[in-house]
Amino acid sequence: MAKISFRLVMPERELLATDADMVVVPGSEGDFGVLHGHAPLISTVRPGVLEVIQGNKVEQRFIVVGGFAEVTPERCTVLADEAIPFAEVTAEQLAERERAAERDLVDAANDAEKAAAQKDLAVAKDLRRAQAYYAAR
Repeated sequence: MAKISFRLVMPERELLATDADMVVVPGSEGDFGVLHGHAPLISTVRPGVLEVIQGNKVEQRFIVVGGFAEVTPERCTVLADEAIPFAEVTAEQLAERERAAERDLVDAANDAEKAAAQKDLAVAKDLRRAQAYYAAR
């Protein structure tokens, strides 16, 4: 089976560049798998877990927080706002992220700060749910 060229990039650095059998991306309309020969597409990425699959097993997982994915028949590039290797993230770290967002929401002085805090809180909750689901797999 032909492999797909995959890159996971954040604004400050490239996290991963590899050839994979399949990549599963948490798209805004739902998770989608990318194999070699996939139809071209561009999608936003929602907070969740990105998987890199080699053979029949997941080789790597990353917690991602937003961004964009570009897919061509030969490659998949994810430009993530934030990405962390799954093994480096604990449930407690994500719980603290949620608590910090809740504090920011309480401390918001204007509508713009309140909206930003609400978005951060929603992202933190999504990440906690995703981490709990994938940690059990």
